[in-house]
Amino acid sequence: MHQAVKRILVIDDEPDLARAVRLTITLQEPDWAVDVAHSGREGLKKLLEGTYDLVLLDLVMPDMSGFEVLKQIRAFNDVPVIILTVRDDELDKVHGLELGADDYIVKPFGHLELMARIRSVFRRVEGTVVAYQKPYRAGDLKVDFNERAVYLKGERLGLTATEYHLLEILVKNAGRVVSRERLLSWVWGEEAVDHPDYLKVYIHRLRNKLGDPRWIQTVRGMGYRFVPLSESEEAAP
Repeated sequence: MHQAVKRILVIDDEPDLARAVRLTITLQEPDWAVDVAHSGREGLKKLLEGTYDLVLLDLVMPDMSGFEVLKQIRAFNDVPVIILTVRDDELDKVHGLELGADDYIVKPFGHLELMARIRSVFRRVEGTVVAYQKPYRAGDLKVDFNERAVYLKGERLGLTATEYHLLEILVKNAGRVVSRERLLSWVWGEEAVDHPDYLKVYIHRLRNKLGDPRWIQTVRGMGYRFVPLSESEEAAP
């Protein structure tokens, strides 16, 4: 059974690789539309002019780096982004995640791995279709599970799909410790269990957006726990 029709943008200056990625996707999902941009500037232009469900972004391009492209994308668009690169460097991975990437694939990669990562991102974006769930509230924080949105003091937070999914898991387990391994597996898939940097970066991003690190508590040697703050705690200096 195919997923709903998707539009994917591949930003990569290597024509052969871009064609291979497009062919891999269309063979697996014939109804999906795959556009290609051969430079960072062309990719940004396409994103400004059209609507996409996912971006596959190369890090090394002649006109501007993938990091700069990602930074500019995040200035106006929360579309999920998977980085494609030949550089298997932890610092690069962390930097990409800090800028808002949702996942990271090192070249060369197989077609099965590529499709698994793409589908994993779409699962995080779409969530599971369930009956109406009552919003979660703690002080000035509201998590609307049906809308897949988070509000703080009445203002909607600009969370990416991955950030929301991670927070949703923590909130639904409020007061309980969720292990690093489970969080990595539930959010990024089994293949991410050996990449704890994913979790460190996204917990840091969530704490910054929530405006108070006390919402998410680190439990050394175990994992993380969402701690509901009372209104009096939030008012404390």
